[in-house]
Amino acid sequence: MPQAPSIESADPHPTEDACDISLVIFLSYDGTVYSGFARQDDEGIRTVQSELEHALSVFFRHPVDTVCAGRTDAGVHARGQVVSTPIASSELNGHETTQIITSLNALTPDDISVTGLRFAGAGFSARFDAVEREYRYRIVCGPTPPVFLQRYAWWHKAPLDVEAMRAGAAHLIGEHDFASFCKAESAVDRTTMRRIDTLEIFEEEQMGERHLVVRVEGNAFLHSMVRTIVGTLTCVGTGRQESGWVAEVLEACDRTRAGQTAPACGLTLWSVTYPDGVFHLEP
Repeated sequence: MPQAPSIESADPHPTEDACDISLVIFLSYDGTVYSGFARQDDEGIRTVQSELEHALSVFFRHPVDTVCAGRTDAGVHARGQVVSTPIASSELNGHETTQIITSLNALTPDDISVTGLRFAGAGFSARFDAVEREYRYRIVCGPTPPVFLQRYAWWHKAPLDVEAMRAGAAHLIGEHDFASFCKAESAVDRTTMRRIDTLEIFEEEQMGERHLVVRVEGNAFLHSMVRTIVGTLTCVGTGRQESGWVAEVLEACDRTRAGQTAPACGLTLWSVTYPDGVFHLEP
C-alpha cells in the first residue's frame, strides 16, 4: 500500500489566489452504507464526500473542500460521479496522475473507487459546468428476488407493462416544471424547471438476472426526481393508472399527485457530460 503523508503535519492551505488549477476526480461508489454523497455536520455520519475529502486532505496535508456533479441520496450509487477542488499546481510535487489515483484509492474504503483524474481551469465547478447528467434505475420484476442485483435494483414482485410505461414517459420529455416529481420541501423558493432529453426503458441481463433499466438524461435533476419518476411510471406499468395520467401529474405541480419514491438502491448516477475541451491530461 502506498505511503501517504500524515495530515497531522499539515502544510499551509494554499490561498485562493495560489489555486491556479482544478483537480477533477472521476468516482464510482456503492452507496449502500453511506448517508448520501454530501458531508454532514455530524462527523459520525458516513458519507462519500467525507471519505473522499479525508483522503484528499491526507494526500495534500491540508483540509480540502470538494464540489460534486450530483448530490446522491443515502443508498444511491454512482458509476460516473465527478468531483472538483481548486488546488495550486505546485502541490502536485511532480506526482504522476496514476500515483495520485493509487494513493487516493489506498486512502478510501473499498466501496469507493477513484477511476480517473483530469485537470481544468481554476474556476471550474463539477456542478455548475456540467451540461448533461445521466441516471439509470434498475427494476427486477417477478416473484423471485434477485441475488446479484439485490443491492443495485428494486425488486418489484408485480409484472410491469413496459409499453404502457414508455407511453407515460413520453409526456416527461422536454423542459417542464417538475414540482410534482421532487421532494416538496426541497423546492421551496427554488425553480423546479428542468429539461429531460432522454427517458427510455429497456431490458438488460447481468449475472443471469433479467431486469428493466430506466435511463434518464437531462440538464439537471431535483431532489428525488428520478426516483419519483420511476415510482410514477410503475403505477402505469401495473395498470393502476393510464399512461395519460403522467401528463396530469406533471401539470398539477403537486408532489402528492405523483407515485411513490422508488427505493434508493435501484438508482445509479451513470455519467456526467461537460463541454468539449474543458479537461486536460496535464496541469
